Amino acid sequence: MPLVSILIPAYNAEKWISETINSALNQTWNKKEIIVVDDGSKDATLQVARRFESKLVKVVTQENLGASAARNKALEFAQGDYIQWLDADDLLASEKIMLQMARRETEPNERVLYSSAWAMFYLRPEWAKVHPDSLWSDLQSVDWLLKKFDEGVWMHPASWLVSRRLTEIAGPWNEQLSLDDDGEYFSRIVAASERVLFVDKSMVYYRQSNMGSLSKSVSGRACISMYLSLCLCISHLRRLEDSDRTRAASINLLQRRLNYFYPEKEDLLRQIYMLARELGGTLMPPQLNWEYHTIKALFGWKAAKQMSIIELNMRIRAHVLYEQLLVALSCK
Repeated sequence: MPLVSILIPAYNAEKWISETINSALNQTWNKKEIIVVDDGSKDATLQVARRFESKLVKVVTQENLGASAARNKALEFAQGDYIQWLDADDLLASEKIMLQMARRETEPNERVLYSSAWAMFYLRPEWAKVHPDSLWSDLQSVDWLLKKFDEGVWMHPASWLVSRRLTEIAGPWNEQLSLDDDGEYFSRIVAASERVLFVDKSMVYYRQSNMGSLSKSVSGRACISMYLSLCLCISHLRRLEDSDRTRAASINLLQRRLNYFYPEKEDLLRQIYMLARELGGTLMPPQLNWEYHTIKALFGWKAAKQMSIIELNMRIRAHVLYEQLLVALSCK
């Protein structure tokens, strides 16, 4: 029975870390280890995590170096034949790993990668909403990346179950990246695999109540990270296949992500436009939803973009408050 390492990077996650560790402990796949790396949290994350220390759970701490560095630290301690990544505010369904390992019995190839279904939730995973897309199927590696680039779809990081062999081939997380570090890493993992097998009954729950990360797209450091990630993701695809269709998909990816940079990041925009021309295409200015057209006309594109980010934060806050109300009413 292969050992599965469940690796949990954590930063200021005291509100959620207990629930996340419990979801790892409750996995019906018995041969597992859990490694938590506290990335210099300023709250009680480390103290809460240490309550779980046992033969199954190892807790490590380091100075604040970022999520990618914390993941690499966890990987240093991992002994598993397979790697399960799990952010400190997300949850695994109890049979998540068991179902993927059962699929592995039919495909005992270390170059095969396994994905799962995932659903977004705010407070309670039983209220999670599932939104299937074209990646929820068995795919060849190049086809998986083409769909991701062309359609703007993605797979949640905790959905993956990655063999030790694939992990070693792909290499460590890129510690230069902050925004879209997971997008780059798993594009690299997919490119290193022979194919991706989707296990539909296996499930991950993605928490949407952490609002602090939603403003990353406007910071300079985050935009540089996104640009580097885009360049790397495109190179991963083109190493698999350099053709008209992969170049067209790469241009589509640049177009979809252009709103992160437009209009204020002029230096990065010039580099992105140049990359699109090298790929044989051109980019159009990103489009705002119709409800922001008036703001754009009166105050400019940048103000309209900022308002869209504020509105997204407010929408999430409203969902959280609504579910808090439902919980309070159910307790009466």
